[in-house]
Amino acid sequence: MVSMKTYRSRNGWLQNRTGIGGSEAAAILGLNPYLNNVELWERLTGRAVAEDISKKPYVLYGTKAEKHLRELFKLDFPEYKVSYKANNVWINDKYPFAHASLDGWLEDQDGRKGVWECKTTNILQSMQKEKWQEKIPDNYYVQCLWYMAIIEADFCVLKAQLKSEFKNEIYLQTKHYKFERSEVEEDIKYLMETAAEFWRYVEKDERPPLRLPDF
Repeated sequence: MVSMKTYRSRNGWLQNRTGIGGSEAAAILGLNPYLNNVELWERLTGRAVAEDISKKPYVLYGTKAEKHLRELFKLDFPEYKVSYKANNVWINDKYPFAHASLDGWLEDQDGRKGVWECKTTNILQSMQKEKWQEKIPDNYYVQCLWYMAIIEADFCVLKAQLKSEFKNEIYLQTKHYKFERSEVEEDIKYLMETAAEFWRYVEKDERPPLRLPDF
């Protein structure tokens, strides 16, 4: 069963999230460039505390830009009904170790449910831009799969704003990536099975082996 709760404040939202969230999911597969699976295990077992990055400029920018990018998406894609509630937490009893906080959720003209994910990023090197060519960077792709699994979505749309600066001029490129559940079903299954295996290490308080990318 899928359910969603909302909280009056960000503090309430933070305090009521248990288990693994979407931004952490890629660490389970060794695909998070900022966090490995052992470090995630240390956080979940109380051995380490995550750094508070909420005040960092790039995080603040993304947080403030999200509502405007969501409204632009509504204008550009009127075929979707776009919903959002602040401080949302979704859970699914199939995955008691998981939670999802969505940037939005969609309903298409056929009544199908979708995930809407939004990313903003500063392109400082050409290598960063290449990661967005033709596909979503792996860690964000895994995050989308995580959300699709939890809310049992039929499809996902990710909106990305790529921001760069050249000779004191700001350049913005907007990209949209859509994929159907039927295209990624095996990836979702693999992710959630691997997550369940990882969670057993948390429950047993047993350090997992370091996982290298294989996804």
